[in-house]
Amino acid sequence: MGNNYFQKVKDYLLELDFQITHEDARDCVLVVEKESLGIKNLVIGCTDPLLIMEQYIMELPQVTVEICQNLLQKNRDIIHGAFVLDESGRRLIFRDTLQMAKLDLHEIEASLNSLALLLSEYSDQLIQFSKTNHQSQ
Repeated sequence: MGNNYFQKVKDYLLELDFQITHEDARDCVLVVEKESLGIKNLVIGCTDPLLIMEQYIMELPQVTVEICQNLLQKNRDIIHGAFVLDESGRRLIFRDTLQMAKLDLHEIEASLNSLALLLSEYSDQLIQFSKTNHQSQ
């Protein structure tokens, strides 16, 4: 069953003109990019029951209350997915999960477009986080 989901997701991504830079059918993982949307090295895991998308955004050398507050407030505006921090608390990631059983082309496209919109609308703020962090070290 997992392999069928893997192929289904792969077909959707190709239909949406994403470039597959890495694939592992056994682990049901794809890494994709679409430069025109600013998406690079997006990791997609497609094992039943969830499809998980993770896009590494940046390293936060210093995590402040203000940065966390800003990210949480922005999460409220994001249509699909959310900002998360990894286990280290320093790597900022965009993450979205979708139900595999009901996944269709439009749902995966909406999630990817949400990420692209977030990257374009919020890039100035992310650059500020980066500058603030480098200045404070």
